[in-house]
Amino acid sequence: MDRRRFIIGLGTTLLSSCGRSSRRLPVGSKNFTEQLILGELLAQVLEAKTHAQIERRFYLAGTYICQQAILAGRIDVYAEYTGTALTAILKLPAQSDSRQVFDIVQREYQRRFNLAVLPSLGFDNTFAVVMRGDDAKSHAISRLSQLAQYAPKLRIGVGYEFLERPDGFAGLSKTYGLRFAAAPSVMDLGLLYRALLARQVDVVVGSNTDGMIAALGLTVLEDDRHYFPPYEAVPIVRPQALHEFSGMQSALAGLAGRITTDDMRRMNYEVDGRKRDAADVARDFIAAARLT
Repeated sequence: MDRRRFIIGLGTTLLSSCGRSSRRLPVGSKNFTEQLILGELLAQVLEAKTHAQIERRFYLAGTYICQQAILAGRIDVYAEYTGTALTAILKLPAQSDSRQVFDIVQREYQRRFNLAVLPSLGFDNTFAVVMRGDDAKSHAISRLSQLAQYAPKLRIGVGYEFLERPDGFAGLSKTYGLRFAAAPSVMDLGLLYRALLARQVDVVVGSNTDGMIAALGLTVLEDDRHYFPPYEAVPIVRPQALHEFSGMQSALAGLAGRITTDDMRRMNYEVDGRKRDAADVARDFIAAARLT
Protein backbone atom coordinates (compact mmCIF):
# COMPACT_ATOMS: atom_id res chain seq x y z
CA MET A 1 0.00 0.00 0.00
CA ASP A 2 1.46 3.42 -0.92
CA ARG A 3 1.74 6.22 1.61
CA ARG A 4 -1.09 8.30 0.12
CA ARG A 5 -3.61 5.43 0.22
CA PHE A 6 -2.58 4.60 3.80
CA ILE A 7 -3.18 8.19 4.96
CA ILE A 8 -6.58 8.34 3.21
CA GLY A 9 -7.59 5.02 4.78
CA LEU A 10 -6.47 6.12 8.21
CA GLY A 11 -8.41 9.36 7.90
CA THR A 12 -11.55 7.50 6.87
CA THR A 13 -11.26 5.19 9.89
CA LEU A 14 -10.82 8.11 12.27
CA LEU A 15 -13.80 9.97 10.81
CA SER A 16 -16.05 6.90 11.00
CA SER A 17 -15.21 6.41 14.68
CA CYS A 18 -15.70 10.06 15.59
CA GLY A 19 -18.29 10.43 18.36
CA ARG A 20 -18.11 6.75 19.33
CA SER A 21 -16.45 5.33 22.39
CA SER A 22 -14.10 2.41 21.98
CA ARG A 23 -14.97 1.01 25.39
CA ARG A 24 -18.06 -0.91 26.40
CA LEU A 25 -21.04 0.72 28.09
CA PRO A 26 -21.76 -1.13 31.36
CA VAL A 27 -25.38 -1.22 32.53
CA GLY A 28 -26.14 -2.35 36.08
CA SER A 29 -29.09 -3.74 38.00
CA LYS A 30 -29.92 -4.99 41.47
CA ASN A 31 -30.69 -8.64 42.10
CA PHE A 32 -34.46 -8.98 41.75
CA THR A 33 -36.84 -9.50 38.85
CA GLU A 34 -37.97 -5.94 38.21
CA GLN A 35 -34.40 -4.71 38.24
CA LEU A 36 -33.35 -7.35 35.71
CA ILE A 37 -36.16 -6.25 33.41
CA LEU A 38 -35.25 -2.57 33.81
CA GLY A 39 -31.60 -3.40 33.24
CA GLU A 40 -32.53 -5.16 30.01
CA LEU A 41 -34.75 -2.27 28.91
CA LEU A 42 -31.91 0.19 29.46
CA ALA A 43 -29.36 -2.09 27.82
CA GLN A 44 -31.44 -2.87 24.74
CA VAL A 45 -32.53 0.72 24.10
CA LEU A 46 -28.96 1.98 24.55
CA GLU A 47 -27.63 -0.74 22.29
CA ALA A 48 -30.07 0.22 19.55
CA LYS A 49 -29.63 3.98 19.87
CA THR A 50 -25.89 4.29 20.58
CA HIS A 51 -24.61 1.18 18.76
CA ALA A 52 -22.23 0.75 21.69
CA GLN A 53 -21.15 -2.63 23.01
CA ILE A 54 -23.27 -3.09 26.12
CA GLU A 55 -21.86 -4.90 29.12
CA ARG A 56 -24.56 -6.23 31.43
CA ARG A 57 -23.47 -6.10 35.06
CA PHE A 58 -26.66 -7.39 36.60
CA TYR A 59 -27.46 -9.09 39.91
CA LEU A 60 -25.56 -6.50 41.95
CA ALA A 61 -26.52 -7.24 45.53
CA GLY A 62 -28.52 -4.12 46.29
CA THR A 63 -28.74 -0.36 46.61
CA TYR A 64 -25.37 0.25 48.25
CA ILE A 65 -23.50 -2.02 45.85
CA CYS A 66 -25.04 -0.27 42.85
CA GLN A 67 -24.17 3.11 44.32
CA GLN A 68 -20.57 2.13 44.89
CA ALA A 69 -20.35 0.56 41.43
CA ILE A 70 -21.50 3.71 39.65
CA LEU A 71 -19.28 5.96 41.77
CA ALA A 72 -16.31 3.74 40.92
CA GLY A 73 -17.17 3.76 37.20
CA ARG A 74 -17.86 0.03 37.10
CA ILE A 75 -21.31 0.81 35.68
CA ASP A 76 -22.48 3.88 33.75
CA VAL A 77 -26.22 3.64 34.36
CA TYR A 78 -28.79 1.74 36.42
CA ALA A 79 -32.38 2.25 37.56
CA GLU A 80 -32.91 3.48 41.11
CA TYR A 81 -36.01 4.49 43.05
CA THR A 82 -36.38 8.06 44.33
CA GLY A 83 -37.52 7.11 47.84
CA THR A 84 -34.60 4.72 48.19
CA ALA A 85 -32.17 7.37 46.96
CA LEU A 86 -33.62 9.92 49.39
CA THR A 87 -33.54 7.82 52.54
CA ALA A 88 -30.99 5.03 52.02
CA ILE A 89 -28.31 6.93 50.08
CA LEU A 90 -28.80 10.61 50.96
CA LYS A 91 -29.90 9.79 54.53
CA LEU A 92 -32.64 12.42 54.39
CA PRO A 93 -36.09 12.21 56.00
CA ALA A 94 -38.85 10.57 54.01
CA GLN A 95 -41.31 12.85 52.25
CA SER A 96 -44.60 12.09 50.53
CA ASP A 97 -44.54 14.66 47.71
CA SER A 98 -43.15 12.94 44.61
CA ARG A 99 -42.09 16.17 42.88
CA GLN A 100 -40.20 17.41 45.93
CA VAL A 101 -38.52 14.05 46.41
CA PHE A 102 -37.37 13.96 42.78
CA ASP A 103 -36.05 17.53 42.93
CA ILE A 104 -34.10 16.83 46.13
CA VAL A 105 -32.63 13.60 44.80
CA GLN A 106 -31.67 15.16 41.47
CA ARG A 107 -30.03 18.16 43.13
CA GLU A 108 -28.19 16.23 45.85
CA TYR A 109 -26.92 13.46 43.57
CA GLN A 110 -25.40 16.15 41.36
CA ARG A 111 -23.92 18.06 44.30
CA ARG A 112 -22.63 15.14 46.35
CA PHE A 113 -21.76 12.53 43.75
CA ASN A 114 -21.67 14.28 40.35
CA LEU A 115 -24.32 11.84 39.12
CA ALA A 116 -27.24 12.70 36.85
CA VAL A 117 -30.77 11.70 37.86
CA LEU A 118 -32.99 11.59 34.78
CA PRO A 119 -36.81 11.87 34.69
CA SER A 120 -38.98 9.02 35.92
CA LEU A 121 -39.57 6.00 33.71
CA GLY A 122 -43.24 6.45 34.56
CA PHE A 123 -44.15 4.21 37.51
CA ASP A 124 -43.93 4.32 41.28
CA ASN A 125 -42.73 1.09 42.88
CA THR A 126 -43.63 1.85 46.46
CA PHE A 127 -43.42 -0.85 49.12
CA ALA A 128 -46.54 -2.96 49.56
CA VAL A 129 -47.58 -4.75 52.74
CA VAL A 130 -49.32 -7.88 51.48
CA MET A 131 -51.55 -10.56 53.01
CA ARG A 132 -53.25 -13.64 51.66
CA GLY A 133 -56.54 -12.54 50.20
CA ASP A 134 -58.67 -14.90 52.28
CA ASP A 135 -57.00 -13.78 55.53
CA ALA A 136 -57.48 -10.10 54.74
CA LYS A 137 -61.12 -10.77 53.94
CA SER A 138 -61.80 -12.86 57.06
CA HIS A 139 -60.23 -10.20 59.31
CA ALA A 140 -61.81 -7.35 57.32
CA ILE A 141 -58.39 -5.74 56.89
CA SER A 142 -57.84 -3.36 54.00
CA ARG A 143 -55.65 -0.66 55.60
CA LEU A 144 -52.39 -0.82 57.51
CA SER A 145 -53.93 1.04 60.44
CA GLN A 146 -56.25 -1.97 60.92
CA LEU A 147 -53.38 -4.45 61.12
CA ALA A 148 -52.12 -3.59 64.63
CA GLN A 149 -54.84 -5.46 66.52
CA TYR A 150 -54.11 -8.69 64.63
CA ALA A 151 -50.31 -8.36 64.37
CA PRO A 152 -49.50 -10.18 67.69
CA LYS A 153 -50.84 -13.38 66.13
CA LEU A 154 -49.18 -12.90 62.74
CA ARG A 155 -45.69 -13.51 61.35
CA ILE A 156 -44.07 -11.15 58.88
CA GLY A 157 -41.50 -11.76 56.15
CA VAL A 158 -39.26 -9.04 54.69
CA GLY A 159 -36.30 -8.66 52.33
CA TYR A 160 -32.78 -8.11 53.67
CA GLU A 161 -32.63 -4.40 52.90
CA PHE A 162 -36.05 -3.60 54.35
CA LEU A 163 -35.04 -4.71 57.81
CA GLU A 164 -32.21 -2.16 58.03
CA ARG A 165 -33.14 0.76 55.78
CA PRO A 166 -34.39 4.02 57.37
CA ASP A 167 -37.74 3.79 55.57
CA GLY A 168 -38.03 0.13 56.51
CA PHE A 169 -39.34 -2.16 59.20
CA ALA A 170 -38.61 -0.14 62.34
CA GLY A 171 -40.33 2.98 61.05
CA LEU A 172 -43.27 1.02 59.68
CA SER A 173 -43.78 -0.70 63.03
CA LYS A 174 -43.59 2.59 64.92
CA THR A 175 -45.94 4.44 62.56
CA TYR A 176 -48.64 1.78 62.76
CA GLY A 177 -47.96 0.35 66.23
CA LEU A 178 -47.19 -3.11 64.86
CA ARG A 179 -46.02 -5.86 67.22
CA PHE A 180 -45.80 -9.21 65.45
CA ALA A 181 -45.72 -12.70 66.95
CA ALA A 182 -42.00 -13.07 66.22
CA ALA A 183 -39.05 -11.19 64.78
CA PRO A 184 -39.33 -10.74 61.00
CA SER A 185 -38.28 -13.66 58.82
CA VAL A 186 -35.64 -12.21 56.48
CA MET A 187 -35.31 -13.78 53.01
CA ASP A 188 -34.61 -13.11 49.36
CA LEU A 189 -37.34 -11.05 47.73
CA GLY A 190 -38.12 -13.88 45.33
CA LEU A 191 -39.05 -16.16 48.23
CA LEU A 192 -41.51 -13.84 49.99
CA TYR A 193 -44.67 -14.91 48.18
CA ARG A 194 -43.70 -18.56 48.26
CA ALA A 195 -43.39 -18.30 52.05
CA LEU A 196 -46.72 -16.47 52.23
CA LEU A 197 -48.54 -19.12 50.21
CA ALA A 198 -46.90 -21.90 52.23
CA ARG A 199 -48.19 -20.18 55.39
CA GLN A 200 -44.68 -19.88 56.78
CA VAL A 201 -45.49 -16.19 57.26
CA ASP A 202 -48.79 -14.27 57.25
CA VAL A 203 -47.70 -10.85 56.02
CA VAL A 204 -44.90 -9.85 53.65
CA VAL A 205 -43.44 -6.56 52.51
CA GLY A 206 -43.14 -6.65 48.74
CA SER A 207 -43.40 -4.08 45.98
CA ASN A 208 -46.40 -2.37 44.44
CA THR A 209 -45.42 -3.62 40.99
CA ASP A 210 -45.00 -7.30 41.92
CA GLY A 211 -46.68 -9.32 39.23
CA MET A 212 -47.63 -12.15 41.59
CA ILE A 213 -49.98 -10.00 43.71
CA ALA A 214 -52.93 -10.12 41.34
CA ALA A 215 -52.03 -13.55 39.97
CA LEU A 216 -52.16 -15.11 43.44
CA GLY A 217 -55.20 -13.22 44.71
CA LEU A 218 -53.22 -11.37 47.38
CA THR A 219 -54.30 -8.17 49.12
CA VAL A 220 -52.20 -5.02 49.38
CA LEU A 221 -52.98 -3.08 52.55
CA GLU A 222 -53.44 0.66 52.03
CA ASP A 223 -50.68 2.83 53.49
CA ASP A 224 -53.30 5.16 54.99
CA ARG A 225 -50.80 7.10 57.14
CA HIS A 226 -48.51 7.65 54.14
CA TYR A 227 -45.44 6.13 55.74
CA PHE A 228 -43.70 5.15 52.53
CA PRO A 229 -42.20 7.88 50.35
CA PRO A 230 -42.66 7.76 46.56
CA TYR A 231 -40.38 5.30 44.76
CA GLU A 232 -40.38 6.49 41.18
CA ALA A 233 -38.00 4.52 38.97
CA VAL A 234 -35.33 6.84 37.52
CA PRO A 235 -32.10 6.27 35.58
CA ILE A 236 -28.94 7.20 37.50
CA VAL A 237 -26.18 8.04 35.03
CA ARG A 238 -22.53 9.04 35.05
CA PRO A 239 -22.33 12.41 33.17
CA GLN A 240 -19.03 11.30 31.62
CA ALA A 241 -20.90 8.49 29.86
CA LEU A 242 -23.50 10.91 28.48
CA HIS A 243 -20.68 12.85 26.84
CA GLU A 244 -18.77 9.79 25.74
CA PHE A 245 -21.57 7.81 24.11
CA SER A 246 -23.34 9.67 21.32
CA GLY A 247 -27.10 9.17 21.51
CA MET A 248 -27.15 8.01 25.14
CA GLN A 249 -28.94 11.12 26.41
CA SER A 250 -31.70 10.95 23.80
CA ALA A 251 -32.07 7.17 24.23
CA LEU A 252 -32.69 7.51 27.96
CA ALA A 253 -34.91 10.57 27.47
CA GLY A 254 -37.06 8.44 25.18
CA LEU A 255 -37.86 6.13 28.11
CA ALA A 256 -39.19 8.93 30.34
CA GLY A 257 -42.80 8.30 31.34
CA ARG A 258 -43.16 5.30 29.06
CA ILE A 259 -43.63 2.50 31.63
CA THR A 260 -46.86 2.46 33.66
CA THR A 261 -47.42 0.57 36.90
CA ASP A 262 -49.61 -1.94 35.03
CA ASP A 263 -46.88 -2.35 32.39
CA MET A 264 -44.34 -3.15 35.08
CA ARG A 265 -46.67 -5.57 36.85
CA ARG A 266 -47.31 -7.42 33.59
CA MET A 267 -43.61 -7.65 32.79
CA ASN A 268 -42.81 -8.85 36.31
CA TYR A 269 -45.51 -11.51 36.03
CA GLU A 270 -44.18 -12.68 32.67
CA VAL A 271 -40.85 -13.43 34.35
CA ASP A 272 -42.00 -14.58 37.80
CA GLY A 273 -45.29 -16.21 36.86
CA ARG A 274 -44.67 -17.54 33.38
CA LYS A 275 -40.93 -18.08 33.79
CA ARG A 276 -39.98 -16.13 30.67
CA ASP A 277 -36.53 -14.68 30.19
CA ALA A 278 -36.22 -11.04 31.27
CA ALA A 279 -34.42 -10.13 28.05
CA ASP A 280 -37.29 -11.47 25.93
CA VAL A 281 -39.90 -9.68 28.03
CA ALA A 282 -38.02 -6.40 27.72
CA ARG A 283 -37.61 -6.91 23.97
CA ASP A 284 -41.34 -7.46 23.53
CA PHE A 285 -42.17 -4.32 25.50
CA ILE A 286 -39.70 -2.23 23.52
CA ALA A 287 -41.22 -3.44 20.26
CA ALA A 288 -44.82 -2.88 21.41
CA ALA A 289 -44.03 0.60 22.76
CA ARG A 290 -41.93 1.44 19.69
CA LEU A 291 -39.02 2.61 21.80
CA THR A 292 -36.35 1.94 19.17
